[in-house]
Amino acid sequence: MKVLIIGCGRVGSKMAYELYEEGHEVAIIDRNPVAFDKLDNNFNGRIIVGTGIDEDVLINAGIGEADAVISVAKGDNTNIMVGQIAKFLFKVSNVVVRIVDPKAKKFYEEDVGLTCYCPTEVSCKSYIKLMKGE
Repeated sequence: MKVLIIGCGRVGSKMAYELYEEGHEVAIIDRNPVAFDKLDNNFNGRIIVGTGIDEDVLINAGIGEADAVISVAKGDNTNIMVGQIAKFLFKVSNVVVRIVDPKAKKFYEEDVGLTCYCPTEVSCKSYIKLMKGE
């Protein structure tokens, strides 16, 4: 599977390496070249310096052939834009975006049709289960 990841922070770098280790073809985009220092030394996927909302950067990274796009950049707005560009402009069938704001996540899932991951919701549910001893 060809996977394009936007954002090479803790989550993006870990995800890129794990998918690469599973045998997937991985490309990762970040606007900060220093961010790629977080990647495991054995990562041999593509590294692209640029912004994930720049169409030329996305094309250079291979979005036209991507089976999946995952956007885990710092800001919700960037992730939302990447998700919409990937899904509606480039017709990528498997697009997942991280949205920290639960209200925004609900809107973009229900009204726009993006697949979203909200760490705020996941953390709250986990903490409540732990508090209850579950």
